[in-house]
Amino acid sequence: MATTRSSAGPAAGPAPPAREQTCRGPFAIMVLLFFLWGFMTVCNDLLIPRFKSAFALSYFQAMLVPLAFFGAYFTGALLYFLASVLAGDPLARMGHQNGVVLGLLISAAGSALFWPAASAPAYPLFLLALFIVGLGFAVLQIAANPYVALLGPERTAASRLNLAEAFNSVGTTIGPLAGGYLIFDYFARSGAHGAESVKRPYLWFGLTLLLLAAVFWRLRLPRVGGGRIERGVGALKYPHVVLGGVALFLYVGGEVSVGSLIINFLGQPGIAGLSELEASSYVSLYWGGLLIGRFMGAVALSALPPRRRQFWLAAFPLAGFLVLWGLRGGEAVWGYLPFLALCWLLFQFSRARAGRTLLLFSAMAAALLFVALLAGGRLALWCVVGVGLFASIGWPNTFALALEGTGLYQGQASAWLVMGILGGGVLPPLLGGMADLTHSLQFALIVPLLAFAGVALYGWKGHRVGRARPNSGRDCK
Repeated sequence: MATTRSSAGPAAGPAPPAREQTCRGPFAIMVLLFFLWGFMTVCNDLLIPRFKSAFALSYFQAMLVPLAFFGAYFTGALLYFLASVLAGDPLARMGHQNGVVLGLLISAAGSALFWPAASAPAYPLFLLALFIVGLGFAVLQIAANPYVALLGPERTAASRLNLAEAFNSVGTTIGPLAGGYLIFDYFARSGAHGAESVKRPYLWFGLTLLLLAAVFWRLRLPRVGGGRIERGVGALKYPHVVLGGVALFLYVGGEVSVGSLIINFLGQPGIAGLSELEASSYVSLYWGGLLIGRFMGAVALSALPPRRRQFWLAAFPLAGFLVLWGLRGGEAVWGYLPFLALCWLLFQFSRARAGRTLLLFSAMAAALLFVALLAGGRLALWCVVGVGLFASIGWPNTFALALEGTGLYQGQASAWLVMGILGGGVLPPLLGGMADLTHSLQFALIVPLLAFAGVALYGWKGHRVGRARPNSGRDCK
Protein backbone atom coordinates (compact mmCIF):
# COMPACT_ATOMS: atom_id res chain seq x y z
CA MET A 1 0.00 0.00 0.00
CA ALA A 2 1.35 3.38 -0.88
CA THR A 3 2.22 5.73 1.97
CA THR A 4 2.62 9.03 0.19
CA ARG A 5 1.16 11.75 2.37
CA SER A 6 -1.07 14.56 1.18
CA SER A 7 -3.11 17.23 2.86
CA ALA A 8 -6.83 16.85 3.30
CA GLY A 9 -8.53 17.36 0.01
CA PRO A 10 -11.26 15.80 -2.09
CA ALA A 11 -12.73 12.72 -0.59
CA ALA A 12 -11.53 10.02 -2.84
CA GLY A 13 -9.22 9.38 -5.72
CA PRO A 14 -9.79 6.78 -8.40
CA ALA A 15 -10.63 3.31 -7.20
CA PRO A 16 -8.19 0.48 -7.72
CA PRO A 17 -8.80 -1.70 -10.75
CA ALA A 18 -11.68 -4.11 -10.38
CA ARG A 19 -11.02 -7.67 -9.57
CA GLU A 20 -13.99 -9.95 -9.21
CA GLN A 21 -12.61 -12.75 -7.12
CA THR A 22 -12.74 -12.83 -3.36
CA CYS A 23 -9.54 -13.69 -1.48
CA ARG A 24 -10.90 -16.86 0.04
CA GLY A 25 -7.96 -17.87 2.24
CA PRO A 26 -7.65 -14.54 4.08
CA PHE A 27 -11.44 -14.33 4.27
CA ALA A 28 -11.64 -17.74 5.96
CA ILE A 29 -9.04 -16.61 8.51
CA MET A 30 -11.02 -13.47 9.30
CA VAL A 31 -14.14 -15.57 9.82
CA LEU A 32 -12.42 -17.21 12.82
CA LEU A 33 -11.92 -13.79 14.36
CA PHE A 34 -15.58 -12.86 13.87
CA PHE A 35 -16.57 -16.09 15.64
CA LEU A 36 -14.39 -15.36 18.65
CA TRP A 37 -15.57 -11.89 19.45
CA GLY A 38 -19.18 -12.97 18.95
CA PHE A 39 -18.68 -15.72 21.55
CA MET A 40 -17.19 -13.34 24.11
CA THR A 41 -19.58 -10.45 23.47
CA VAL A 42 -22.72 -12.49 24.10
CA CYS A 43 -21.32 -13.72 27.42
CA ASN A 44 -22.02 -10.17 28.68
CA ASP A 45 -25.72 -11.12 28.71
CA LEU A 46 -24.89 -13.86 31.22
CA LEU A 47 -22.92 -11.48 33.44
CA ILE A 48 -25.91 -9.15 33.90
CA PRO A 49 -28.14 -11.48 35.97
CA ARG A 50 -25.08 -12.93 37.78
CA PHE A 51 -23.84 -9.50 38.88
CA LYS A 52 -27.39 -8.32 39.64
CA SER A 53 -27.84 -11.07 42.23
CA ALA A 54 -24.23 -11.13 43.51
CA PHE A 55 -24.06 -7.36 44.17
CA ALA A 56 -27.80 -6.71 44.79
CA LEU A 57 -28.02 -4.28 41.85
CA SER A 58 -31.00 -2.45 40.38
CA TYR A 59 -31.85 -2.98 36.71
CA PHE A 60 -30.12 0.30 35.88
CA GLN A 61 -26.95 -0.65 37.76
CA ALA A 62 -26.90 -4.11 36.14
CA MET A 63 -27.18 -2.55 32.69
CA LEU A 64 -23.90 -0.72 33.32
CA VAL A 65 -22.30 -3.96 32.07
CA PRO A 66 -23.16 -3.26 28.40
CA LEU A 67 -22.45 0.46 28.99
CA ALA A 68 -18.88 -0.32 30.09
CA PHE A 69 -18.32 -2.74 27.22
CA PHE A 70 -19.85 -0.78 24.38
CA GLY A 71 -18.74 2.56 25.80
CA ALA A 72 -15.23 1.23 25.27
CA TYR A 73 -16.08 0.60 21.63
CA PHE A 74 -17.03 4.25 21.31
CA THR A 75 -13.90 5.45 23.10
CA GLY A 76 -11.58 3.30 21.01
CA ALA A 77 -13.26 4.27 17.74
CA LEU A 78 -13.23 7.96 18.71
CA LEU A 79 -9.50 7.86 19.44
CA TYR A 80 -8.91 6.16 16.10
CA PHE A 81 -11.06 8.74 14.33
CA LEU A 82 -9.15 11.63 15.89
CA ALA A 83 -5.83 10.00 14.97
CA SER A 84 -6.96 9.67 11.35
CA VAL A 85 -7.96 13.34 11.29
CA LEU A 86 -4.63 14.55 12.67
CA ALA A 87 -2.18 12.11 11.08
CA GLY A 88 -4.03 10.01 8.51
CA ASP A 89 -5.52 6.52 8.70
CA PRO A 90 -3.52 4.41 11.25
CA LEU A 91 -4.41 1.18 9.41
CA ALA A 92 -2.80 2.55 6.26
CA ARG A 93 0.42 2.74 8.25
CA MET A 94 0.34 -0.41 10.40
CA GLY A 95 -1.81 -2.65 8.17
CA HIS A 96 -5.00 -4.52 9.01
CA GLN A 97 -3.08 -7.56 10.31
CA ASN A 98 -1.16 -5.60 12.93
CA GLY A 99 -4.42 -3.89 13.90
CA VAL A 100 -5.96 -7.30 14.60
CA VAL A 101 -2.98 -8.38 16.73
CA LEU A 102 -3.10 -5.16 18.76
CA GLY A 103 -6.82 -5.58 19.40
CA LEU A 104 -6.37 -9.18 20.58
CA LEU A 105 -3.63 -8.20 23.03
CA ILE A 106 -5.70 -5.40 24.57
CA SER A 107 -8.73 -7.68 25.03
CA ALA A 108 -6.53 -10.38 26.59
CA ALA A 109 -5.34 -7.86 29.19
CA GLY A 110 -8.96 -6.98 30.03
CA SER A 111 -9.90 -10.65 30.42
CA ALA A 112 -6.99 -11.19 32.85
CA LEU A 113 -8.39 -8.40 35.05
CA PHE A 114 -11.44 -10.56 35.84
CA TRP A 115 -9.28 -12.61 38.24
CA PRO A 116 -8.53 -9.80 40.75
CA ALA A 117 -12.06 -8.38 40.25
CA ALA A 118 -13.60 -11.72 41.28
CA SER A 119 -11.16 -12.20 44.14
CA ALA A 120 -12.04 -8.80 45.66
CA PRO A 121 -14.99 -9.03 44.68
CA ALA A 122 -15.57 -5.56 43.22
CA TYR A 123 -18.26 -4.59 40.70
CA PRO A 124 -16.42 -1.40 39.52
CA LEU A 125 -13.31 -3.49 38.80
CA PHE A 126 -15.42 -5.85 36.69
CA LEU A 127 -16.69 -2.86 34.73
CA LEU A 128 -13.10 -1.68 34.17
CA ALA A 129 -12.13 -5.15 32.91
CA LEU A 130 -15.06 -5.16 30.48
CA PHE A 131 -14.07 -1.67 29.31
CA ILE A 132 -10.56 -2.87 28.42
CA VAL A 133 -11.94 -5.95 26.64
CA GLY A 134 -14.24 -3.63 24.67
CA LEU A 135 -11.32 -1.35 23.72
CA GLY A 136 -9.56 -4.31 22.13
CA PHE A 137 -12.68 -5.37 20.29
CA ALA A 138 -13.08 -1.81 18.95
CA VAL A 139 -9.68 -2.10 17.31
CA LEU A 140 -10.68 -5.51 15.91
CA GLN A 141 -13.93 -4.11 14.47
CA ILE A 142 -12.18 -1.17 12.81
CA ALA A 143 -9.56 -3.43 11.25
CA ALA A 144 -11.66 -6.47 10.34
CA ASN A 145 -14.87 -5.01 8.85
CA PRO A 146 -13.27 -2.90 6.09
CA TYR A 147 -10.74 -5.67 5.46
CA VAL A 148 -13.55 -8.13 4.73
CA ALA A 149 -15.28 -5.51 2.56
CA LEU A 150 -12.07 -5.03 0.56
CA LEU A 151 -11.52 -8.75 -0.10
CA GLY A 152 -13.54 -8.71 -3.32
CA PRO A 153 -15.84 -6.49 -5.42
CA GLU A 154 -17.76 -3.73 -3.68
CA ARG A 155 -21.10 -4.83 -5.12
CA THR A 156 -20.91 -8.04 -3.04
CA ALA A 157 -19.39 -6.46 0.09
CA ALA A 158 -22.73 -6.77 1.92
CA SER A 159 -22.81 -10.49 1.12
CA ARG A 160 -19.28 -11.04 2.52
CA LEU A 161 -20.02 -9.05 5.64
CA ASN A 162 -23.24 -11.01 6.16
CA LEU A 163 -21.30 -14.26 5.85
CA ALA A 164 -18.58 -13.11 8.25
CA GLU A 165 -21.21 -11.87 10.69
CA ALA A 166 -22.99 -15.22 10.34
CA PHE A 167 -19.94 -16.89 11.88
CA ASN A 168 -19.94 -14.13 14.48
CA SER A 169 -23.45 -15.34 15.22
CA VAL A 170 -22.21 -18.93 15.50
CA GLY A 171 -20.20 -17.61 18.44
CA THR A 172 -23.17 -15.75 19.91
CA THR A 173 -25.27 -18.93 19.59
CA ILE A 174 -22.76 -21.22 21.27
CA GLY A 175 -21.72 -18.61 23.86
CA PRO A 176 -24.89 -18.66 26.02
CA LEU A 177 -24.91 -22.46 26.07
CA ALA A 178 -21.24 -22.88 26.96
CA GLY A 179 -21.02 -19.76 29.12
CA GLY A 180 -24.33 -20.46 30.84
CA TYR A 181 -23.17 -23.95 31.72
CA LEU A 182 -19.82 -22.71 33.09
CA ILE A 183 -21.15 -19.72 35.04
CA PHE A 184 -24.54 -20.98 36.25
CA ASP A 185 -23.84 -24.70 36.61
CA TYR A 186 -20.28 -26.09 36.44
CA PHE A 187 -18.45 -23.62 38.64
CA ALA A 188 -21.50 -23.18 40.86
CA ARG A 189 -21.39 -26.93 41.59
CA SER A 190 -17.66 -26.69 42.31
CA GLY A 191 -18.27 -24.05 44.99
CA ALA A 192 -17.68 -20.85 42.97
CA HIS A 193 -20.80 -18.81 43.62
CA GLY A 194 -21.74 -15.25 42.69
CA ALA A 195 -19.03 -13.20 41.00
CA GLU A 196 -16.43 -15.94 41.69
CA SER A 197 -18.02 -18.17 39.02
CA VAL A 198 -16.90 -15.85 36.15
CA LYS A 199 -13.21 -15.82 37.10
CA ARG A 200 -11.96 -18.99 35.39
CA PRO A 201 -14.05 -18.70 32.19
CA TYR A 202 -12.59 -15.26 31.48
CA LEU A 203 -9.09 -16.45 32.29
CA TRP A 204 -9.57 -19.08 29.58
CA PHE A 205 -10.85 -16.37 27.24
CA GLY A 206 -7.72 -14.33 27.87
CA LEU A 207 -5.38 -17.24 27.15
CA THR A 208 -7.28 -17.95 23.91
CA LEU A 209 -6.91 -14.32 22.84
CA LEU A 210 -3.16 -14.44 23.50
CA LEU A 211 -2.85 -17.62 21.44
CA LEU A 212 -4.77 -16.08 18.54
CA ALA A 213 -2.61 -12.94 18.71
CA ALA A 214 0.48 -15.13 18.30
CA VAL A 215 -1.13 -17.01 15.39
CA PHE A 216 -2.19 -13.82 13.59
CA TRP A 217 1.28 -12.33 14.12
CA ARG A 218 2.82 -15.25 12.21
CA LEU A 219 0.27 -15.32 9.37
CA ARG A 220 1.07 -13.83 5.96
CA LEU A 221 -2.09 -11.93 5.04
CA PRO A 222 -2.29 -9.70 1.94
CA ARG A 223 -2.42 -5.92 2.17
CA VAL A 224 -5.48 -4.66 0.32
CA GLY A 225 -6.54 -1.32 -1.06
CA GLY A 226 -4.23 1.51 -1.99
CA GLY A 227 -3.89 5.26 -2.46
CA ARG A 228 -2.72 8.27 -0.48
CA ILE A 229 -2.90 8.75 3.27
CA GLU A 230 -5.34 11.59 3.81
CA ARG A 231 -5.71 13.86 6.83
CA GLY A 232 -8.83 15.78 7.78
CA VAL A 233 -12.46 14.88 8.45
CA GLY A 234 -13.09 13.61 4.95
CA ALA A 235 -15.42 10.76 5.83
CA LEU A 236 -18.01 13.08 7.37
CA LYS A 237 -18.40 14.89 4.04
CA TYR A 238 -20.58 11.96 3.04
CA PRO A 239 -24.11 12.29 4.48
CA HIS A 240 -24.81 8.57 4.08
CA VAL A 241 -21.75 7.82 6.26
CA VAL A 242 -22.92 10.20 9.00
CA LEU A 243 -26.42 8.74 8.95
CA GLY A 244 -24.94 5.23 8.84
CA GLY A 245 -23.23 5.88 12.17
CA VAL A 246 -26.56 6.97 13.66
CA ALA A 247 -28.28 3.88 12.25
CA LEU A 248 -25.64 1.58 13.74
CA PHE A 249 -25.99 3.34 17.10
CA LEU A 250 -29.70 2.50 17.03
CA TYR A 251 -29.18 -1.00 15.65
CA VAL A 252 -26.58 -2.13 18.19
CA GLY A 253 -28.57 -0.49 20.98
CA GLY A 254 -31.71 -2.35 19.95
CA GLU A 255 -29.99 -5.68 19.41
CA VAL A 256 -28.09 -5.58 22.73
CA SER A 257 -31.12 -4.28 24.67
CA VAL A 258 -33.23 -7.25 23.61
CA GLY A 259 -30.44 -9.77 24.25
CA SER A 260 -29.68 -8.24 27.65
CA LEU A 261 -33.25 -8.41 28.95
CA ILE A 262 -34.22 -11.91 27.79
CA ILE A 263 -33.18 -13.80 30.94
CA ASN A 264 -34.93 -11.38 33.30
CA PHE A 265 -37.88 -10.96 30.89
CA LEU A 266 -38.55 -14.68 30.64
CA GLY A 267 -38.20 -15.06 34.39
CA GLN A 268 -41.31 -12.94 35.01
CA PRO A 269 -44.40 -14.91 36.10
CA GLY A 270 -46.57 -13.19 33.49
CA ILE A 271 -44.27 -14.30 30.65
CA ALA A 272 -42.72 -17.73 31.32
CA GLY A 273 -41.41 -17.86 34.91
CA LEU A 274 -38.14 -19.53 33.84
CA SER A 275 -34.98 -19.93 35.93
CA GLU A 276 -31.74 -18.26 34.86
CA LEU A 277 -30.37 -21.53 33.48
CA GLU A 278 -33.59 -22.32 31.58
CA ALA A 279 -33.82 -18.79 30.16
CA SER A 280 -30.17 -18.84 29.03
CA SER A 281 -31.13 -21.38 26.32
CA TYR A 282 -33.54 -18.80 24.87
CA VAL A 283 -30.69 -16.28 24.77
CA SER A 284 -28.90 -18.82 22.59
CA LEU A 285 -32.00 -19.13 20.42
CA TYR A 286 -32.18 -15.33 20.05
CA TRP A 287 -28.58 -15.11 18.86
CA GLY A 288 -29.11 -18.25 16.79
CA GLY A 289 -31.73 -16.28 14.86
CA LEU A 290 -29.02 -13.83 13.89
CA LEU A 291 -26.94 -16.79 12.72
CA ILE A 292 -29.67 -18.12 10.42
CA GLY A 293 -30.62 -14.69 9.12
CA ARG A 294 -27.03 -13.73 8.29
CA PHE A 295 -26.35 -16.94 6.40
CA MET A 296 -29.52 -16.28 4.43
CA GLY A 297 -28.48 -12.65 3.92
CA ALA A 298 -25.08 -13.72 2.58
CA VAL A 299 -26.86 -15.87 0.02
CA ALA A 300 -29.62 -13.38 -0.86
CA LEU A 301 -27.14 -10.54 -1.51
CA SER A 302 -24.54 -12.66 -3.32
CA ALA A 303 -23.80 -13.01 -7.02
CA LEU A 304 -25.01 -16.63 -7.07
CA PRO A 305 -27.24 -17.73 -9.97
CA PRO A 306 -30.96 -17.39 -9.10
CA ARG A 307 -31.62 -21.14 -8.77
CA ARG A 308 -28.67 -21.75 -6.47
CA ARG A 309 -29.62 -18.68 -4.46
CA GLN A 310 -33.17 -19.97 -3.94
CA PHE A 311 -31.86 -23.40 -2.98
CA TRP A 312 -29.67 -22.03 -0.19
CA LEU A 313 -32.33 -19.56 0.95
CA ALA A 314 -34.56 -22.55 1.61
CA ALA A 315 -31.77 -24.77 2.98
CA PHE A 316 -30.67 -22.50 5.83
CA PRO A 317 -34.06 -22.07 7.57
CA LEU A 318 -34.71 -25.81 7.04
CA ALA A 319 -31.37 -26.60 8.68
CA GLY A 320 -32.26 -24.23 11.53
CA PHE A 321 -35.58 -26.05 11.97
CA LEU A 322 -33.88 -29.45 12.11
CA VAL A 323 -31.24 -28.25 14.58
CA LEU A 324 -33.98 -26.90 16.85
CA TRP A 325 -35.85 -30.17 16.57
CA GLY A 326 -32.77 -32.08 17.63
CA LEU A 327 -31.80 -29.74 20.48
CA ARG A 328 -35.15 -28.67 21.90
CA GLY A 329 -38.00 -30.38 20.07
CA GLY A 330 -41.70 -29.82 20.70
CA GLU A 331 -42.75 -26.29 21.55
CA ALA A 332 -39.41 -24.71 20.68
CA VAL A 333 -39.66 -25.98 17.10
CA TRP A 334 -43.27 -25.13 16.45
CA GLY A 335 -43.04 -21.77 18.21
CA TYR A 336 -40.13 -20.72 16.00
CA LEU A 337 -41.37 -22.11 12.68
CA PRO A 338 -43.60 -19.14 11.69
CA PHE A 339 -40.64 -16.78 12.13
CA LEU A 340 -38.42 -18.89 9.88
CA ALA A 341 -41.12 -18.87 7.17
CA LEU A 342 -41.58 -15.11 7.49
CA CYS A 343 -37.81 -14.57 7.24
CA TRP A 344 -37.71 -16.53 3.96
CA LEU A 345 -40.65 -14.53 2.61
CA LEU A 346 -39.03 -11.17 3.39
CA PHE A 347 -35.88 -12.19 1.53
CA GLN A 348 -38.05 -12.88 -1.52
CA PHE A 349 -39.45 -9.35 -1.35
CA SER A 350 -36.01 -7.82 -0.82
CA ARG A 351 -34.92 -8.63 -4.42
CA ALA A 352 -31.23 -8.90 -3.44
CA ARG A 353 -31.03 -5.19 -2.56
CA ALA A 354 -29.17 -4.35 0.63
CA GLY A 355 -31.22 -1.21 1.38
CA ARG A 356 -34.61 -2.83 0.82
CA THR A 357 -33.58 -5.86 2.91
CA LEU A 358 -32.54 -3.56 5.74
CA LEU A 359 -35.88 -1.73 5.60
CA LEU A 360 -38.05 -4.87 5.61
CA PHE A 361 -36.17 -6.72 8.33
CA SER A 362 -35.78 -3.78 10.72
CA ALA A 363 -39.46 -2.89 10.35
CA MET A 364 -40.40 -6.49 11.17
CA ALA A 365 -38.18 -6.46 14.30
CA ALA A 366 -39.97 -3.31 15.46
CA ALA A 367 -43.38 -4.90 14.75
CA LEU A 368 -42.54 -8.00 16.83
CA LEU A 369 -41.50 -5.85 19.78
CA PHE A 370 -44.76 -3.93 19.48
CA VAL A 371 -46.70 -7.19 19.79
CA ALA A 372 -44.56 -8.32 22.75
CA LEU A 373 -45.17 -4.99 24.46
CA LEU A 374 -48.95 -5.48 24.31
CA ALA A 375 -49.18 -9.27 24.74
CA GLY A 376 -48.04 -11.63 27.49
CA GLY A 377 -47.24 -15.26 28.10
CA ARG A 378 -45.75 -17.41 25.34
CA LEU A 379 -46.70 -14.99 22.56
CA ALA A 380 -44.53 -12.28 24.13
CA LEU A 381 -41.76 -14.84 24.68
CA TRP A 382 -41.62 -15.88 21.04
CA CYS A 383 -41.94 -12.37 19.67
CA VAL A 384 -38.94 -11.21 21.71
CA VAL A 385 -36.86 -14.28 20.85
CA GLY A 386 -37.89 -14.02 17.17
CA VAL A 387 -36.46 -10.49 16.93
CA GLY A 388 -33.03 -12.09 16.46
CA LEU A 389 -33.96 -13.39 12.99
CA PHE A 390 -34.95 -9.95 11.74
CA ALA A 391 -32.19 -8.01 13.46
CA SER A 392 -29.68 -10.30 11.76
CA ILE A 393 -28.76 -8.28 8.69
CA GLY A 394 -28.79 -4.88 10.42
CA TRP A 395 -25.05 -4.54 11.09
CA PRO A 396 -23.54 -5.98 7.85
CA ASN A 397 -26.03 -4.27 5.53
CA THR A 398 -25.75 -0.87 7.21
CA PHE A 399 -21.95 -1.08 7.36
CA ALA A 400 -21.65 -2.06 3.69
CA LEU A 401 -24.10 0.63 2.53
CA ALA A 402 -22.34 3.32 4.56
CA LEU A 403 -18.85 2.41 3.26
CA GLU A 404 -19.82 2.67 -0.40
CA GLY A 405 -17.89 5.34 -2.28
CA THR A 406 -15.71 6.50 0.64
CA GLY A 407 -12.45 5.79 -1.20
CA LEU A 408 -9.36 6.98 0.67
CA TYR A 409 -11.40 7.74 3.76
CA GLN A 410 -12.65 4.20 4.24
CA GLY A 411 -10.65 3.60 7.43
CA GLN A 412 -11.91 6.83 8.93
CA ALA A 413 -15.46 6.04 7.85
CA SER A 414 -15.11 2.62 9.49
CA ALA A 415 -14.05 4.24 12.77
CA TRP A 416 -17.05 6.57 12.63
CA LEU A 417 -19.37 3.63 12.05
CA VAL A 418 -17.82 1.58 14.86
CA MET A 419 -18.48 4.50 17.21
CA GLY A 420 -22.14 3.65 16.65
CA ILE A 421 -21.57 0.58 18.84
CA LEU A 422 -21.94 3.03 21.74
CA GLY A 423 -25.66 2.42 21.28
CA GLY A 424 -25.11 -1.00 22.86
CA GLY A 425 -23.97 0.81 26.00
CA VAL A 426 -26.51 3.65 26.05
CA LEU A 427 -29.82 2.01 25.19
CA PRO A 428 -29.68 -0.96 27.66
CA PRO A 429 -29.28 1.37 30.72
CA LEU A 430 -32.06 3.52 29.25
CA LEU A 431 -34.21 0.40 29.01
CA GLY A 432 -33.26 -0.56 32.58
CA GLY A 433 -34.06 2.93 33.87
CA MET A 434 -37.45 2.85 32.17
CA ALA A 435 -38.16 -0.59 33.66
CA ASP A 436 -37.28 0.72 37.15
CA LEU A 437 -39.39 3.85 36.67
CA THR A 438 -42.49 2.08 35.31
CA HIS A 439 -42.01 -1.16 37.27
CA SER A 440 -42.54 -2.96 33.96
CA LEU A 441 -39.77 -4.62 31.98
CA GLN A 442 -42.35 -5.30 29.29
CA PHE A 443 -43.18 -1.61 28.76
CA ALA A 444 -39.47 -0.87 28.47
CA LEU A 445 -39.51 -2.75 25.13
CA ILE A 446 -40.43 0.63 23.63
CA VAL A 447 -36.69 1.46 23.66
CA PRO A 448 -35.52 -1.23 21.19
CA LEU A 449 -38.79 -0.85 19.23
CA LEU A 450 -37.99 2.79 18.41
CA ALA A 451 -34.36 1.88 17.70
CA PHE A 452 -35.25 -0.68 15.02
CA ALA A 453 -37.75 1.76 13.51
CA GLY A 454 -34.87 4.23 13.07
CA VAL A 455 -32.74 1.58 11.33
CA ALA A 456 -35.64 0.88 8.98
CA LEU A 457 -35.61 4.56 7.98
CA TYR A 458 -31.93 4.29 7.01
CA GLY A 459 -32.73 1.29 4.84
CA TRP A 460 -35.56 3.26 3.21
CA LYS A 461 -33.96 6.64 2.54
CA GLY A 462 -30.90 7.31 4.69
CA HIS A 463 -28.33 5.27 2.77
CA ARG A 464 -29.13 7.15 -0.45
CA VAL A 465 -28.50 10.66 0.91
CA GLY A 466 -25.45 12.12 -0.85
CA ARG A 467 -24.07 8.68 -1.68
CA ALA A 468 -21.31 8.50 -4.27
CA ARG A 469 -21.43 5.96 -7.07
CA PRO A 470 -20.14 2.57 -5.83
CA ASN A 471 -16.82 1.26 -7.12
CA SER A 472 -16.94 -1.97 -9.07
CA GLY A 473 -14.28 -3.86 -7.19
CA ARG A 474 -11.16 -4.11 -5.04
CA ASP A 475 -7.64 -5.35 -5.46
CA CYS A 476 -6.37 -8.28 -3.46
CA LYS A 477 -2.62 -8.15 -3.50
